[in-house]
Amino acid sequence: MIRVRPFAQQDFVSVKDIYQQGIDTGDATFQETAKEWHEWDDSMLETCRLVALDGAAVVGWAALSPVSSRAVYRGVAEVSIYISHRARARGVGQKLLSHLVTASEANNIWTLQAGIFPENGASIALHKNNGFRVLGTREKVGKMNNIWRDSVLMERRSQVVGLDSAG
Repeated sequence: MIRVRPFAQQDFVSVKDIYQQGIDTGDATFQETAKEWHEWDDSMLETCRLVALDGAAVVGWAALSPVSSRAVYRGVAEVSIYISHRARARGVGQKLLSHLVTASEANNIWTLQAGIFPENGASIALHKNNGFRVLGTREKVGKMNNIWRDSVLMERRSQVVGLDSAG
């Protein structure tokens, strides 16, 4: 039975390993190696950090990072979600992302965005299943192993946070 709980610093060893597994697929991120603790911690919001557990083992994680330091974008965040190779295709991503959406809204985040390689069809489908829509494809947005890569930009606008016209 998969359960989701808030991330704790002692989870980072597993989070880093799962992150590296995603990097190793070549279709998860432009990042070449998993970030060390301080870099990862500094890049993510303090809230909205989750892990998925199968028994006591961390089998996935999700977190949000700010898209900008400007105050007007305080409610906009980018999604990171990674699933252990041994837990893929078991609903872990669905459970994590649905919990992340709920946590984001509880923390006054009104827009979630994700940049996904077009080859990562499972991630695109997962995001669509959680209310994200495709905004478009950023063509040749970055190079990986000396090859230009595209990125599908997806967005989810909350239906409960940030709806007031007064701002």
